[in-house]
Amino acid sequence: MPLQFGIDVVLKNEPDWKKLRIGMLTNDAAKTKTGLNSRKALVDAGFNLTKLFSPEHGIKAIGTDGAFMHDGQDELTGLPITSLYGEKYMPTESDVNDVDVMLFDIPDAGTRFYTYLWSMTYWMEAALKYNKQVIILDRPNPLGGNISMSEGPMLDAEMSSFIGRFNIPIKHQCTLGELANYFNKTQSWNAQLTVIKCEGWKRDKLFYDWNIRWSNPSPALQNIEATVLYPGLCFFEATNISVGRGTQYSFEWIGADWLNLPAINMVCQNILGDDFKIETLSLPILLNGETRITKGIRFKVIEPSAYDAVLNGLLLLKLVKDIHPKDFKWVPYPTNANPTGNNHLSLLLGIPNAEDLFELPLQNWLQQISILLRVEDWRNQIKPFLVYK
Repeated sequence: MPLQFGIDVVLKNEPDWKKLRIGMLTNDAAKTKTGLNSRKALVDAGFNLTKLFSPEHGIKAIGTDGAFMHDGQDELTGLPITSLYGEKYMPTESDVNDVDVMLFDIPDAGTRFYTYLWSMTYWMEAALKYNKQVIILDRPNPLGGNISMSEGPMLDAEMSSFIGRFNIPIKHQCTLGELANYFNKTQSWNAQLTVIKCEGWKRDKLFYDWNIRWSNPSPALQNIEATVLYPGLCFFEATNISVGRGTQYSFEWIGADWLNLPAINMVCQNILGDDFKIETLSLPILLNGETRITKGIRFKVIEPSAYDAVLNGLLLLKLVKDIHPKDFKWVPYPTNANPTGNNHLSLLLGIPNAEDLFELPLQNWLQQISILLRVEDWRNQIKPFLVYK
């Protein structure tokens, strides 16, 4: 059976809530299997959309990472847009008092610190708080659904934030619909939740197998290759090393003027093994308001379905730091959710004092990381909520 997203299933099944007043949290990355914009497809099919809500990056999914997003009006449908990545994450009572159904359709990137997941949880909480029906139009995880490929660390409660609100692994291998059911139960919300399942998706199928055109879920994830690397290369955001934002190779590349490229190439080949191909590549990077050609390395994953992105990203970070003791620095990463930008590595990893971990000798570091990345308990906890085979 060809893949169909939750939006496609709804469009062909004429649900009983079609004529109710619908508020929708979505963005331009949410499309039907044929590439039509979800919200426009619903309006054209006679669904009674009355207002829209947008997550980080805004309704067009092009806003700068972490930037405050304002309310507005949708060019496609003419509907008003309330931002849920500005002054608030959860809609207020007045935002939803004139809707009956709270609908959600946004693609995910399969990683705990990708914020659309947490926007969904606030959406669900609001539905519970204001006694609304909440419906999730599910989509496959682009990284696949093989739970054995989940990677920690799990989230320490002290590190709860908008890039990791509840205790799940960094690489969770679930769909947002599955996580919606999981949180609805484990957080004791018991919201009026319906998840519209995808059809034609198997857990072992990554985006490469879908026969669907890529749609950027956010500006920096421009293809599936970047999305596969993202759970590991995102840690470099907490350093003075660029991940290529603003270029065609964002999250496929790391670079800095001071990198010892021959040394990094050697360690990649000798320690990181055959997980990816590497090439030396210089890119125009914006630094301190000035664009400079910056040298770096581009990575290409050989076997995405078996790639341990978190482990490889952390190991690469440790090796780069150790090779460059004078030049490497931890730096803040300010966002709307974390204005100071402090503790960014700890918030990404989900563990306190994460920078201290990287002061350990390599062997000790490896021992600690191997413990942190284990997620056997997660695999058992999530099993009852997995709805795809």
